[in-house]
Amino acid sequence: MIFTIDKTIYSQLLGKFQPKIIKTKEEYDGASCILLELMLRKERSPEETELLQLMAMIIQEFDQKQEQPEPASPQEVLLHLMEERNLKQVDLVGKIGSKGVVSEIVNGKRSISKAQAKTLAEIFHVSASVFI
Repeated sequence: MIFTIDKTIYSQLLGKFQPKIIKTKEEYDGASCILLELMLRKERSPEETELLQLMAMIIQEFDQKQEQPEPASPQEVLLHLMEERNLKQVDLVGKIGSKGVVSEIVNGKRSISKAQAKTLAEIFHVSASVFI
């Protein structure tokens, strides 16, 4: 069964609820309240059903973005791999640089060069791209 939407009624609903892309937790909470209000209505108009579907889609998009973690930095990857293998900074000295260079890399004060990434990849048996 296909319902036709009354543009005037739908415009009034859009004006009342003002759906938009969610960027914050507060906006998420507000959108969730609107969705819940619409879901609890016993007899929804076609316009309310359309708005309900729109709000559900907006909320779902925000949820999906929240589930995608930020990629780890090269330094975070290195620290994780070192911890996993019980390696200390001294274990990398002479392989990727001097004691000072290794310290700066591990502490995030210096980025990992392509040559160092290649060496680290060989040490940890991973792709060099995780360090770049």
